[in-house]
Amino acid sequence: MTTAAERDARFMRSVLAASDDCIKIVDLEGRLVFMSEGGQRVMEVDDFSAMKGCNWPDMWTGLGHVHAKAAVEAARAGRSYRFQEMSNTAKGNPRHWDVQVSPIIGADGQPEQILSVSRDITALKDSEERHKLLAAELNHRIKNLLTLVQAIVGQTLRAGGDVARSFHAQISERLVALAKAQDSLMKTTSAEADLDALVRSVLKPHGLGERVRVDGPPVRLADRAAMAFALAVHELATNAVKYGALSADGGRVALGWRFADGLLHFEWREEGGPKVSPPTRRGFGSHVIERALSGYLSGEAKIAYRPEGVVVTLAAPVSALLASN
Repeated sequence: MTTAAERDARFMRSVLAASDDCIKIVDLEGRLVFMSEGGQRVMEVDDFSAMKGCNWPDMWTGLGHVHAKAAVEAARAGRSYRFQEMSNTAKGNPRHWDVQVSPIIGADGQPEQILSVSRDITALKDSEERHKLLAAELNHRIKNLLTLVQAIVGQTLRAGGDVARSFHAQISERLVALAKAQDSLMKTTSAEADLDALVRSVLKPHGLGERVRVDGPPVRLADRAAMAFALAVHELATNAVKYGALSADGGRVALGWRFADGLLHFEWREEGGPKVSPPTRRGFGSHVIERALSGYLSGEAKIAYRPEGVVVTLAAPVSALLASN
């Protein structure tokens, strides 16, 4: 009659054989004691007895060797350790591994052996590299397109006199803001940008230093939201430098955002500049700000022309921040 222990043992052997993870047991000196059947398969090991007892960190090279040694030391001290590095299979084929190392605790409460579980993530890493190459190529083409548009606008307005040249400068500045937003998107591993990094990137050409205080929690933005904020912040900064708080030596801007009631509350607040009075007509800049913030983000944007300084606020649903085009 089969005992419970025998059934459990047979079950564990079946699990280890079926798993595509390379499950190993290493002694406290770092020597290889056991490798699962599935592990031998993914590591392309024909005869485990030939490598049993070898030093496990020596199976790694470069930074992988450093991580493996640190993992053994951590496990001996009762701690877990995780790393991702390249290592060849027994047949010399390169693979990228995600490795989790943990101590096996004995009856006395101290580590007696070390468990290492390595997962082959080569396909995932290859996919990530292809994505990066395609994204970089797309970014290059988008920026080339923006440059072409800028050239076409310049040629079209060149013969139009001072007014046309003024429009040319404004349009060029907005295209540059869009290019900066695109760069912020491409610096991440996905098609998302960080609001803080985006805002600082758009403000950097103005050389404002500490005159603009930026404060807010981490916010992820999809492409549409990133473009909206890039255009709006560029327009706000340009207006502040030309006519608003930043046109005076003592002027300051407080730019911040927070989450409340499922909304992102964004605010641009100027102070210390020339006295403000409501404009007699709405300029193109105001349309850009309101269209970008309200239309693209499905929110409500308001521009208040207070005597002490312009205040622009936005309340937008959090869901709109990551909405794709």
